[in-house]
Amino acid sequence: MRGCVNDANMDMTGRLFPTHKHVDDCAILARRARELIRDIYPICRSITGDGVRETLARVARLIPLEVSEVPSGTPVFDWEIPREWDIRDAYVADSSGRRVIDFRAHNLHVLSYSTPIRAKLPLAELRAHLYTLPQQPDRIPYRTSYWRESWGFCLTQRALDAMPEGEYEVLIDAELKPGSLTYAECLVRGESSEEFLISTHVCHPSLANDNCSGIALAALLAEQLGRGKPRLSYRFLFAPGTIGSIAWLSRNRDDLRRLRGGLVIGLLGDPGQLTFKRSRRGNSEVDRIAAGVVRELDPAARLLDFSPYGYDERQFCSPGFDLPVGRLTRSANDMYPEYHTSGDNLELIRVDALAQSMLALLRIVERVDINRRYRNLRPFGEPQLGKRGLFRATGGVDPGEFEHALLWVLNQSDGGRGILDIAAASGLPQAVVQQAADALAAAGLVEEVVAETSACKHRNERTAGDGVRMNQGEIP
Repeated sequence: MRGCVNDANMDMTGRLFPTHKHVDDCAILARRARELIRDIYPICRSITGDGVRETLARVARLIPLEVSEVPSGTPVFDWEIPREWDIRDAYVADSSGRRVIDFRAHNLHVLSYSTPIRAKLPLAELRAHLYTLPQQPDRIPYRTSYWRESWGFCLTQRALDAMPEGEYEVLIDAELKPGSLTYAECLVRGESSEEFLISTHVCHPSLANDNCSGIALAALLAEQLGRGKPRLSYRFLFAPGTIGSIAWLSRNRDDLRRLRGGLVIGLLGDPGQLTFKRSRRGNSEVDRIAAGVVRELDPAARLLDFSPYGYDERQFCSPGFDLPVGRLTRSANDMYPEYHTSGDNLELIRVDALAQSMLALLRIVERVDINRRYRNLRPFGEPQLGKRGLFRATGGVDPGEFEHALLWVLNQSDGGRGILDIAAASGLPQAVVQQAADALAAAGLVEEVVAETSACKHRNERTAGDGVRMNQGEIP
Protein backbone atom coordinates (compact mmCIF):
# COMPACT_ATOMS: atom_id res chain seq x y z
CA MET A 1 0.00 0.00 0.00
CA ARG A 2 1.32 3.43 -0.95
CA GLY A 3 2.81 5.39 1.91
CA CYS A 4 1.91 2.98 4.70
CA VAL A 5 3.87 1.32 7.47
CA ASN A 6 1.80 -1.76 8.28
CA ASP A 7 1.97 -4.27 11.09
CA ALA A 8 4.55 -6.54 9.44
CA ASN A 9 7.57 -7.09 11.67
CA MET A 10 6.29 -4.70 14.34
CA ASP A 11 7.93 -6.83 17.00
CA MET A 12 8.97 -3.99 19.29
CA THR A 13 5.48 -2.51 19.69
CA GLY A 14 3.57 -2.98 22.94
CA ARG A 15 6.24 -1.27 25.02
CA LEU A 16 4.13 1.78 25.89
CA PHE A 17 0.70 0.15 26.10
CA PRO A 18 1.29 -3.58 26.69
CA THR A 19 -2.26 -4.21 27.95
CA HIS A 20 -4.00 -2.50 25.03
CA LYS A 21 -3.29 -4.57 21.94
CA HIS A 22 -6.82 -5.23 20.69
CA VAL A 23 -10.11 -3.36 20.48
CA ASP A 24 -11.59 -5.34 23.38
CA ASP A 25 -8.66 -4.22 25.55
CA CYS A 26 -9.82 -0.63 25.10
CA ALA A 27 -13.40 -1.22 26.25
CA ILE A 28 -12.86 0.24 29.73
CA LEU A 29 -11.18 3.33 28.30
CA ALA A 30 -14.06 3.69 25.84
CA ARG A 31 -16.65 3.56 28.59
CA ARG A 32 -14.69 6.17 30.55
CA ALA A 33 -14.58 8.32 27.42
CA ARG A 34 -18.34 8.00 27.06
CA GLU A 35 -18.84 9.17 30.64
CA LEU A 36 -16.64 12.22 30.06
CA ILE A 37 -18.58 12.94 26.86
CA ARG A 38 -21.83 12.80 28.86
CA ASP A 39 -20.34 15.14 31.44
CA ILE A 40 -19.23 17.88 29.03
CA TYR A 41 -21.96 17.51 26.40
CA PRO A 42 -24.47 19.95 28.02
CA ILE A 43 -21.94 22.82 28.27
CA CYS A 44 -22.44 25.77 25.91
CA ARG A 45 -19.03 26.31 24.35
CA SER A 46 -17.89 28.83 21.77
CA ILE A 47 -14.51 30.20 20.63
CA THR A 48 -14.26 32.18 23.90
CA GLY A 49 -16.07 32.27 27.22
CA ASP A 50 -16.82 30.38 30.37
CA GLY A 51 -18.07 27.30 28.52
CA VAL A 52 -14.54 26.59 27.31
CA ARG A 53 -13.14 27.20 30.79
CA GLU A 54 -15.68 24.87 32.41
CA THR A 55 -14.92 22.16 29.85
CA LEU A 56 -11.18 22.44 30.51
CA ALA A 57 -11.79 22.37 34.26
CA ARG A 58 -13.53 19.00 33.88
CA VAL A 59 -10.72 17.66 31.69
CA ALA A 60 -8.29 18.82 34.38
CA ARG A 61 -9.84 16.29 36.77
CA LEU A 62 -8.08 13.64 34.65
CA ILE A 63 -4.85 15.29 33.54
CA PRO A 64 -2.88 18.38 34.59
CA LEU A 65 -3.50 21.35 32.30
CA GLU A 66 -1.62 24.58 31.75
CA VAL A 67 -4.33 27.09 30.86
CA SER A 68 -3.54 30.18 28.79
CA GLU A 69 -5.68 33.28 28.40
CA VAL A 70 -4.94 35.44 25.34
CA PRO A 71 -6.47 38.93 25.74
CA SER A 72 -9.05 40.30 23.33
CA GLY A 73 -7.44 42.53 20.75
CA THR A 74 -4.19 40.56 20.66
CA PRO A 75 -2.92 40.27 17.07
CA VAL A 76 -2.21 36.68 16.01
CA PHE A 77 -0.79 36.71 12.49
CA ASP A 78 -3.54 38.13 10.24
CA TRP A 79 -6.22 37.70 12.92
CA GLU A 80 -7.14 39.42 16.17
CA ILE A 81 -8.49 37.77 19.31
CA PRO A 82 -12.19 38.74 19.45
CA ARG A 83 -14.20 40.02 22.36
CA GLU A 84 -15.30 37.34 24.79
CA TRP A 85 -18.84 36.02 24.48
CA ASP A 86 -20.96 34.61 27.27
CA ILE A 87 -24.67 33.86 27.30
CA ARG A 88 -27.10 33.45 30.17
CA ASP A 89 -30.48 32.92 28.52
CA ALA A 90 -32.31 33.25 25.20
CA TYR A 91 -35.80 32.56 23.93
CA VAL A 92 -38.56 33.42 21.52
CA ALA A 93 -41.97 33.51 23.23
CA ASP A 94 -45.45 33.70 21.72
CA SER A 95 -48.23 36.00 22.84
CA SER A 96 -49.12 33.66 25.71
CA GLY A 97 -45.56 33.75 27.06
CA ARG A 98 -44.79 30.19 25.97
CA ARG A 99 -41.20 29.74 24.83
CA VAL A 100 -41.41 28.35 21.32
CA ILE A 101 -37.58 28.51 21.02
CA ASP A 102 -35.70 28.01 24.28
CA PHE A 103 -31.92 28.13 24.78
CA ARG A 104 -32.36 26.27 28.06
CA ALA A 105 -33.87 23.32 26.20
CA HIS A 106 -30.93 23.07 23.76
CA ASN A 107 -27.97 25.43 23.41
CA LEU A 108 -27.92 24.96 19.62
CA HIS A 109 -31.06 27.11 19.54
CA VAL A 110 -28.92 30.30 19.59
CA LEU A 111 -26.67 31.52 16.79
CA SER A 112 -23.27 31.35 18.49
CA TYR A 113 -21.84 34.81 19.25
CA SER A 114 -25.24 36.46 18.93
CA THR A 115 -25.35 40.06 20.07
CA PRO A 116 -27.81 40.82 22.87
CA ILE A 117 -31.36 41.81 22.00
CA ARG A 118 -34.70 42.34 23.72
CA ALA A 119 -37.56 43.19 21.42
CA LYS A 120 -41.04 42.34 20.19
CA LEU A 121 -41.10 41.45 16.51
CA PRO A 122 -43.67 40.15 14.04
CA LEU A 123 -42.86 36.72 12.62
CA ALA A 124 -42.35 38.25 9.18
CA GLU A 125 -39.44 40.31 10.54
CA LEU A 126 -38.17 37.56 12.84
CA ARG A 127 -37.83 35.06 9.98
CA ALA A 128 -34.65 36.77 8.71
CA HIS A 129 -32.98 35.71 11.98
CA LEU A 130 -34.17 32.09 12.02
CA TYR A 131 -32.14 29.13 10.72
CA THR A 132 -33.51 25.70 9.89
CA LEU A 133 -32.67 22.57 7.90
CA PRO A 134 -35.59 21.97 5.52
CA GLN A 135 -33.95 18.73 4.32
CA GLN A 136 -33.78 17.47 7.94
CA PRO A 137 -36.97 18.98 9.38
CA ASP A 138 -36.64 17.44 12.87
CA ARG A 139 -33.10 18.63 13.59
CA ILE A 140 -31.74 21.93 14.89
CA PRO A 141 -28.79 23.27 12.89
CA TYR A 142 -25.57 24.58 14.44
CA ARG A 143 -24.73 28.06 13.15
CA THR A 144 -22.24 30.76 14.18
CA SER A 145 -21.48 34.43 13.55
CA TYR A 146 -18.07 34.98 15.10
CA TRP A 147 -16.75 37.72 12.84
CA ARG A 148 -19.91 39.67 11.92
CA GLU A 149 -22.16 41.12 14.57
CA SER A 150 -25.56 39.50 14.26
CA TRP A 151 -28.15 37.66 16.27
CA GLY A 152 -30.32 34.69 15.51
CA PHE A 153 -32.01 31.48 16.54
CA CYS A 154 -31.84 27.93 15.19
CA LEU A 155 -34.83 25.60 15.30
CA THR A 156 -36.34 22.63 13.55
CA GLN A 157 -38.20 23.23 10.33
CA ARG A 158 -41.29 21.61 11.89
CA ALA A 159 -41.18 24.06 14.80
CA LEU A 160 -40.96 27.00 12.41
CA ASP A 161 -43.83 25.65 10.32
CA ALA A 162 -45.94 25.46 13.48
CA MET A 163 -45.39 29.13 14.43
CA PRO A 164 -48.44 31.23 13.53
CA GLU A 165 -48.14 34.76 12.27
CA GLY A 166 -48.15 37.35 15.00
CA GLU A 167 -45.87 39.15 17.42
CA TYR A 168 -43.15 37.38 19.39
CA GLU A 169 -41.01 38.38 22.34
CA VAL A 170 -37.32 37.95 21.53
CA LEU A 171 -34.58 37.84 24.17
CA ILE A 172 -30.87 37.04 23.94
CA ASP A 173 -29.25 37.76 27.29
CA ALA A 174 -25.63 37.63 26.11
CA GLU A 175 -22.54 39.75 26.55
CA LEU A 176 -19.68 40.66 24.21
CA LYS A 177 -16.91 42.23 26.26
CA PRO A 178 -13.14 42.64 26.40
CA GLY A 179 -11.90 39.35 27.79
CA SER A 180 -9.73 36.58 26.45
CA LEU A 181 -9.50 33.39 24.43
CA THR A 182 -8.75 30.28 26.46
CA TYR A 183 -6.73 27.22 25.48
CA ALA A 184 -4.94 24.56 27.49
CA GLU A 185 -1.97 22.23 27.13
CA CYS A 186 -0.77 19.06 28.78
CA LEU A 187 2.83 18.00 28.27
CA VAL A 188 3.74 14.35 28.86
CA ARG A 189 7.49 14.56 29.15
CA GLY A 190 9.53 11.73 27.65
CA GLU A 191 13.22 10.92 27.43
CA SER A 192 13.64 13.30 24.49
CA SER A 193 12.70 16.95 24.11
CA GLU A 194 11.30 16.12 20.66
CA GLU A 195 7.54 16.58 20.79
CA PHE A 196 4.57 14.98 19.09
CA LEU A 197 1.42 17.12 19.06
CA ILE A 198 -2.16 15.96 19.66
CA SER A 199 -4.63 18.79 19.00
CA THR A 200 -8.41 18.81 19.46
CA HIS A 201 -10.97 21.61 19.25
CA VAL A 202 -13.04 22.70 22.25
CA CYS A 203 -15.31 25.36 20.73
CA HIS A 204 -18.47 23.49 19.75
CA PRO A 205 -21.53 23.48 22.04
CA SER A 206 -23.73 20.40 22.54
CA LEU A 207 -22.38 18.26 19.71
CA ALA A 208 -21.33 14.88 21.10
CA ASN A 209 -19.21 13.55 18.26
CA ASP A 210 -17.96 16.97 17.15
CA ASN A 211 -16.18 17.32 19.40
CA CYS A 212 -16.82 15.96 22.89
CA SER A 213 -15.44 12.66 21.56
CA GLY A 214 -12.11 14.21 20.55
CA ILE A 215 -11.74 16.00 23.88
CA ALA A 216 -12.44 12.81 25.84
CA LEU A 217 -10.07 10.56 23.89
CA ALA A 218 -7.29 13.17 23.95
CA ALA A 219 -7.56 13.40 27.74
CA LEU A 220 -7.48 9.61 28.19
CA LEU A 221 -4.58 9.22 25.76
CA ALA A 222 -2.58 11.76 27.75
CA GLU A 223 -3.44 9.88 30.94
CA GLN A 224 -2.27 6.57 29.46
CA LEU A 225 0.97 8.08 28.14
CA GLY A 226 1.64 9.54 31.56
CA ARG A 227 1.59 6.04 33.03
CA GLY A 228 4.25 4.80 30.60
CA LYS A 229 7.79 5.81 29.80
CA PRO A 230 7.66 7.37 26.34
CA ARG A 231 10.81 8.20 24.42
CA LEU A 232 9.33 11.32 22.83
CA SER A 233 7.47 14.06 24.66
CA TYR A 234 3.78 14.52 23.85
CA ARG A 235 2.00 17.86 23.86
CA PHE A 236 -1.79 17.88 24.01
CA LEU A 237 -3.53 21.05 22.87
CA PHE A 238 -7.16 21.78 23.71
CA ALA A 239 -8.06 24.93 21.78
CA PRO A 240 -10.94 26.60 19.98
CA GLY A 241 -10.96 25.78 16.28
CA THR A 242 -9.11 28.04 13.81
CA ILE A 243 -8.53 31.12 15.99
CA GLY A 244 -7.31 28.97 18.90
CA SER A 245 -4.73 27.05 16.89
CA ILE A 246 -3.65 30.25 15.13
CA ALA A 247 -3.18 31.92 18.52
CA TRP A 248 -1.16 28.93 19.79
CA LEU A 249 1.02 28.91 16.67
CA SER A 250 1.59 32.66 16.97
CA ARG A 251 2.70 32.37 20.60
CA ASN A 252 4.82 29.23 20.09
CA ARG A 253 6.50 29.93 16.77
CA ASP A 254 10.03 29.37 18.08
CA ASP A 255 9.06 26.15 19.86
CA LEU A 256 7.87 24.48 16.66
CA ARG A 257 11.45 23.43 15.87
CA ARG A 258 11.14 20.62 18.36
CA LEU A 259 7.92 19.26 16.82
CA ARG A 260 8.36 15.75 15.36
CA GLY A 261 4.83 15.59 13.95
CA GLY A 262 1.27 15.51 15.11
CA LEU A 263 -2.38 14.63 14.81
CA VAL A 264 -5.54 16.68 14.86
CA ILE A 265 -8.25 14.45 16.32
CA GLY A 266 -12.03 14.64 16.60
CA LEU A 267 -15.31 13.03 15.53
CA LEU A 268 -14.18 9.69 16.98
CA GLY A 269 -17.36 8.20 18.44
CA ASP A 270 -19.75 7.77 15.53
CA PRO A 271 -20.32 4.44 13.72
CA GLY A 272 -18.54 5.53 10.53
CA GLN A 273 -15.24 4.14 9.29
CA LEU A 274 -11.88 5.31 10.54
CA THR A 275 -10.57 8.12 8.35
CA PHE A 276 -7.05 9.47 8.14
CA LYS A 277 -6.32 12.68 6.29
CA ARG A 278 -2.71 13.12 5.26
CA SER A 279 -0.66 16.18 6.05
CA ARG A 280 0.23 18.72 3.37
CA ARG A 281 3.54 16.88 2.92
CA GLY A 282 1.64 13.72 2.03
CA ASN A 283 4.32 11.18 2.94
CA SER A 284 5.63 12.24 6.32
CA GLU A 285 6.28 9.83 9.16
CA VAL A 286 2.83 10.30 10.69
CA ASP A 287 1.22 9.91 7.25
CA ARG A 288 2.87 6.54 6.70
CA ILE A 289 2.31 5.21 10.21
CA ALA A 290 -1.29 6.38 10.62
CA ALA A 291 -2.29 5.11 7.17
CA GLY A 292 -0.96 1.68 8.07
CA VAL A 293 -2.69 1.63 11.46
CA VAL A 294 -6.17 2.57 10.25
CA ARG A 295 -6.05 0.00 7.45
CA GLU A 296 -4.93 -2.70 9.93
CA LEU A 297 -7.92 -1.98 12.16
CA ASP A 298 -10.38 -1.47 9.33
CA PRO A 299 -9.55 -2.58 5.77
CA ALA A 300 -12.32 -0.23 4.57
CA ALA A 301 -10.82 2.77 6.37
CA ARG A 302 -10.63 5.93 4.31
CA LEU A 303 -7.34 7.60 3.42
CA LEU A 304 -7.77 11.19 2.30
CA ASP A 305 -5.20 13.40 0.66
CA PHE A 306 -4.65 16.82 2.18
CA SER A 307 -7.04 19.63 1.37
CA PRO A 308 -7.08 23.12 2.93
CA TYR A 309 -10.55 22.59 4.43
CA GLY A 310 -11.50 20.78 7.58
CA TYR A 311 -10.20 21.30 11.09
CA ASP A 312 -6.97 22.71 12.49
CA GLU A 313 -4.72 20.57 10.30
CA ARG A 314 -5.13 23.36 7.78
CA GLN A 315 -3.49 25.81 10.20
CA PHE A 316 -0.61 23.51 11.14
CA CYS A 317 -0.13 22.66 7.46
CA SER A 318 -0.28 26.25 6.19
CA PRO A 319 2.74 26.84 3.92
CA GLY A 320 4.63 29.04 6.38
CA PHE A 321 4.70 26.14 8.85
CA ASP A 322 4.09 23.05 6.70
CA LEU A 323 4.14 20.88 9.81
CA PRO A 324 3.75 17.09 9.44
CA VAL A 325 0.34 17.03 11.10
CA GLY A 326 -2.41 14.72 9.85
CA ARG A 327 -5.98 14.27 11.04
CA LEU A 328 -7.73 11.24 12.53
CA THR A 329 -11.53 11.02 12.60
CA ARG A 330 -14.22 8.49 11.92
CA SER A 331 -16.78 10.18 9.67
CA ALA A 332 -15.11 13.37 8.52
CA ASN A 333 -16.66 16.82 8.65
CA ASP A 334 -19.81 17.10 6.55
CA MET A 335 -19.72 13.35 5.82
CA TYR A 336 -22.47 12.15 8.17
CA PRO A 337 -26.08 13.40 8.29
CA GLU A 338 -25.96 14.38 11.97
CA TYR A 339 -22.98 16.71 11.39
CA HIS A 340 -23.54 20.18 12.88
CA THR A 341 -27.10 19.35 13.90
CA SER A 342 -28.92 18.33 17.07
CA GLY A 343 -28.69 14.79 15.71
CA ASP A 344 -25.06 14.80 16.87
CA ASN A 345 -26.16 13.81 20.33
CA LEU A 346 -25.27 11.20 22.92
CA GLU A 347 -27.25 8.52 21.07
CA LEU A 348 -24.83 8.80 18.14
CA ILE A 349 -21.84 7.81 20.30
CA ARG A 350 -20.93 4.11 20.26
CA VAL A 351 -18.62 2.50 22.78
CA ASP A 352 -17.20 0.09 20.19
CA ALA A 353 -16.35 3.03 17.91
CA LEU A 354 -14.63 4.85 20.78
CA ALA A 355 -12.65 1.69 21.59
CA GLN A 356 -11.44 1.26 18.01
CA SER A 357 -10.56 4.96 17.78
CA MET A 358 -8.62 4.73 21.03
CA LEU A 359 -6.71 1.69 19.81
CA ALA A 360 -5.81 3.54 16.62
CA LEU A 361 -4.43 6.43 18.65
CA LEU A 362 -2.45 4.13 20.94
CA ARG A 363 -0.89 2.27 17.99
CA ILE A 364 0.00 5.43 16.09
CA VAL A 365 1.62 7.00 19.13
CA GLU A 366 3.47 3.81 20.04
CA ARG A 367 4.91 3.40 16.56
CA VAL A 368 5.96 7.02 16.27
CA ASP A 369 7.64 6.65 19.64
CA ILE A 370 9.84 3.71 18.59
CA ASN A 371 10.54 4.96 15.07
CA ARG A 372 14.04 6.30 15.56
CA ARG A 373 15.51 8.10 12.57
CA TYR A 374 19.19 8.15 11.60
CA ARG A 375 21.52 9.99 9.24
CA ASN A 376 24.36 8.23 7.42
CA LEU A 377 27.63 9.98 8.27
CA ARG A 378 29.52 8.19 5.47
CA PRO A 379 26.98 8.39 2.62
CA PHE A 380 29.39 8.28 -0.33
CA GLY A 381 29.51 4.57 -1.08
CA GLU A 382 29.31 1.91 1.57
CA PRO A 383 31.74 2.34 4.44
CA GLN A 384 34.08 -0.57 5.08
CA LEU A 385 32.28 -2.57 7.72
CA GLY A 386 34.80 -5.41 7.99
CA LYS A 387 37.53 -3.28 9.49
CA ARG A 388 35.08 -2.23 12.17
CA GLY A 389 34.21 -5.83 13.00
CA LEU A 390 30.67 -5.48 11.63
CA PHE A 391 30.91 -7.77 8.60
CA ARG A 392 32.28 -11.29 8.19
CA ALA A 393 35.81 -11.54 6.87
CA THR A 394 35.12 -14.45 4.52
CA GLY A 395 33.19 -13.54 1.37
CA GLY A 396 31.43 -15.63 -1.26
CA VAL A 397 28.24 -16.35 0.68
CA ASP A 398 25.11 -14.29 1.22
CA PRO A 399 25.19 -11.97 4.20
CA GLY A 400 23.24 -12.98 7.26
CA GLU A 401 20.16 -11.21 8.58
CA PHE A 402 22.12 -8.79 10.76
CA GLU A 403 24.51 -7.90 7.94
CA HIS A 404 21.58 -7.30 5.60
CA ALA A 405 20.12 -5.00 8.24
CA LEU A 406 23.41 -3.07 8.40
CA LEU A 407 23.26 -2.45 4.66
CA TRP A 408 19.61 -1.42 4.76
CA VAL A 409 20.17 1.03 7.60
CA LEU A 410 23.15 2.60 5.86
CA ASN A 411 21.27 2.95 2.61
CA GLN A 412 18.02 4.29 4.04
CA SER A 413 19.34 6.58 6.79
CA ASP A 414 18.70 9.93 5.13
CA GLY A 415 17.25 11.62 8.22
CA GLY A 416 13.66 11.10 7.09
CA ARG A 417 13.09 7.35 7.12
CA GLY A 418 12.81 5.62 10.45
CA ILE A 419 13.36 2.14 11.78
CA LEU A 420 9.78 1.14 10.97
CA ASP A 421 10.14 2.31 7.38
CA ILE A 422 13.36 0.36 6.97
CA ALA A 423 11.87 -2.79 8.49
CA ALA A 424 8.85 -2.53 6.20
CA ALA A 425 10.99 -1.96 3.10
CA SER A 426 13.47 -4.73 3.87
CA GLY A 427 11.13 -7.33 5.36
CA LEU A 428 13.57 -7.72 8.25
CA PRO A 429 12.45 -7.89 11.88
CA GLN A 430 12.26 -4.47 13.46
CA ALA A 431 14.39 -5.55 16.43
CA VAL A 432 17.20 -6.67 14.10
CA VAL A 433 17.06 -3.37 12.21
CA GLN A 434 17.29 -1.48 15.50
CA GLN A 435 20.25 -3.61 16.60
CA ALA A 436 21.99 -2.82 13.33
CA ALA A 437 21.35 0.90 13.79
CA ASP A 438 22.73 0.74 17.34
CA ALA A 439 25.88 -1.01 16.09
CA LEU A 440 26.39 1.53 13.30
CA ALA A 441 25.86 4.41 15.71
CA ALA A 442 28.42 2.93 18.11
CA ALA A 443 30.87 2.73 15.20
CA GLY A 444 30.30 6.39 14.33
CA LEU A 445 28.72 5.61 10.95
CA VAL A 446 25.21 6.93 11.64
CA GLU A 447 23.72 9.38 14.10
CA GLU A 448 20.20 9.66 15.42
CA VAL A 449 18.24 12.61 14.09
CA VAL A 450 16.29 14.68 16.61
CA ALA A 451 14.31 17.87 16.18
CA GLU A 452 16.23 21.08 16.66
CA THR A 453 15.84 22.49 20.15
CA SER A 454 18.72 24.92 20.57
CA ALA A 455 16.66 27.96 19.54
CA CYS A 456 13.63 27.06 21.65
CA LYS A 457 12.62 29.33 24.47
CA HIS A 458 11.68 28.03 27.89
CA ARG A 459 7.90 27.77 27.88
CA ASN A 460 7.42 29.66 31.14
CA GLU A 461 9.50 32.72 30.24
CA ARG A 462 6.64 34.64 28.68
CA THR A 463 5.55 38.02 29.97
CA ALA A 464 2.14 38.89 31.34
CA GLY A 465 1.40 40.74 28.11
CA ASP A 466 1.30 37.40 26.31
CA GLY A 467 -1.58 36.24 28.47
CA VAL A 468 -2.13 34.63 31.85
CA ARG A 469 -0.93 31.10 32.50
CA MET A 470 -2.45 28.94 35.22
CA ASN A 471 -1.37 25.50 36.47
CA GLN A 472 1.57 23.54 35.16
CA GLY A 473 0.13 21.09 32.66
CA GLU A 474 2.97 18.61 32.72
CA ILE A 475 3.19 14.91 33.43
CA PRO A 476 6.86 14.23 34.24
